[in-house]
Amino acid sequence: MVDLHPLEALVASTGRRVASVEPMPGGASSRLYFRVRLADGASWVAMFVPGGDRPEEIVSAAGRGTARRWPFLEILELLTERGVRVPRLFAESASDGWLLVEDLGDETLDARLASHPEERTPRYRQAVTDLCRAQGALASLPPSSVVTTRAFDYDLLRRELDHFREWGLDARDPASPPPPPVGAEDRSSLEGIFDRLARRVADLPRSFVHRDYQSRNLMVVGAELVWIDFQDALLGPRVYDLVALLHDSYQDLDDAFVSARLEEYAASAGLPEEARAELVEQFDLVAVQRKLKDAGRFVFIDRVKHNPSFLPYVSPTLDKVRRTLDRLSERDADMAALRAILERALPEHVGGHPRPPGDFAA
Repeated sequence: MVDLHPLEALVASTGRRVASVEPMPGGASSRLYFRVRLADGASWVAMFVPGGDRPEEIVSAAGRGTARRWPFLEILELLTERGVRVPRLFAESASDGWLLVEDLGDETLDARLASHPEERTPRYRQAVTDLCRAQGALASLPPSSVVTTRAFDYDLLRRELDHFREWGLDARDPASPPPPPVGAEDRSSLEGIFDRLARRVADLPRSFVHRDYQSRNLMVVGAELVWIDFQDALLGPRVYDLVALLHDSYQDLDDAFVSARLEEYAASAGLPEEARAELVEQFDLVAVQRKLKDAGRFVFIDRVKHNPSFLPYVSPTLDKVRRTLDRLSERDADMAALRAILERALPEHVGGHPRPPGDFAA
């Protein structure tokens, strides 16, 4: 139950009046969303962040002199100033956990493509060029920006790989026959490979990263794609958002489609031929790290947050890892070894025969 009185007061502070408040579907986070219908017929979206999940600086700012705005608000302002299409902000009451933003409707890119599959190529071409344009606009950041205070460094990348090991490899459905356990030798090799993979990705040049630039975080509003869920933006490899977009766990994009979109990105960025090969190499390397993390996260959300809705995406996600490792294994000993370990540990996933999604269910 959420106390709606602070929300009603926030709406009133704008000179408007609430007619009704309707819960909206959320994602994997603790944030809650509501559609606020106003007495004059307009509608806004309210985002509520429970107290325990609000940034400490906001909750305890009084008297400390160290307060900063919520990352969502700070990054919203930054993106707006740099010409990136994001929801318009109407009012905020951070101390109460409420924000009021533009109602973008309910059509994500994921939903749009489900009903209009013929739009897949032009919409993805648009998403790629939008990203390239935004990266150019965000090439320099204010020194005080929250984005500059966090990055895909070695520690974060390594923790995400450990997350996969814990939930993607060690977690098993007790009702299903388990695959062969990861033996001591493979486990030792895996630790070394994960160490080196995290270091290689961390050492790539960094730029602004949305962190989850995929089809469920792009809203289709007429001809526009509007960014949402950007509050975790940080510094990282420029290909990271391309990986999130083109290896989206919720979309089945074949290798030829992905390659074509990478070419379009390279052309939009004005990359010379030699830089394009480097772009693809970086893209594949980051894809292994990102998609392993995703596969582990989907199981974690089921087991810990009791939300099984992401389990059907475990197998497609691991298939994207397999396809990437198949390419990298030809020239990268670590990736060849990782491919072999994963095939032994998850034969029905990485061996090319996807396992039914329920196999990971608790």
